[in-house]
Amino acid sequence: MKVKARYFATIREIVGKREEVFEVPEDTTVHDFLDMLSEKYGKAFRDYVLDEGREELSPNLNFLVDGKNIAMMNGIKTTMYDGCVFAIIPPVGGGMGARR
Repeated sequence: MKVKARYFATIREIVGKREEVFEVPEDTTVHDFLDMLSEKYGKAFRDYVLDEGREELSPNLNFLVDGKNIAMMNGIKTTMYDGCVFAIIPPVGGGMGARR
C-alpha cells in the first residue's frame, strides 16, 4: 500500500524534501513507519522525533495521519492505510499574548 509522508520545519531540513511516497506492507503502524524513516534518514532523524535518550515520541512534535493527531487515535500503534498522509509537524507557537 502507498503512504505519503509530509515534512515541516526542522524535519524537512533533515530529510531534504517536503514529501515523499512510500510503499509499505499492510497493517503498518506509525511505530513501524517511524522505524523505517529512522533507518532511511539516520541518527539526526531518530534524535529529532524521539524524546531525548528514550524510545518515546518527542512531546515537541505532532504526528498526524490524515490530519488527525495520533495521540487522539491509537498512538504509535495507529495502523496506517492505503492512501493515507502521515505528517510530522512542530506545534504551532504563539498565542494570545498581552493585549491592551
